[in-house]
Amino acid sequence: MNDKPMSDRDVLGRVKALVDEEHKLRNHEPDPTRLAQVETELDQCWDLLRQRRAHKEFGQNPDEASVRPVREVEGYQQ
Repeated sequence: MNDKPMSDRDVLGRVKALVDEEHKLRNHEPDPTRLAQVETELDQCWDLLRQRRAHKEFGQNPDEASVRPVREVEGYQQ
């Protein structure tokens, strides 16, 4: 993902594109390396969306939310 602030709509659009690609990879074009990349980026997108929503909820600027490193995002408990 890029360093430029993304709106909720931008993040959700990226999530949709990644989910579509994930389904395609799982069903038609197995590529384990790309699938892992897609899953990682999805984790980052969902985390960014949660951050943006939390910022809004607490009266902060959602554009201050940022993409966190993969190691940090993948270490979260679901």
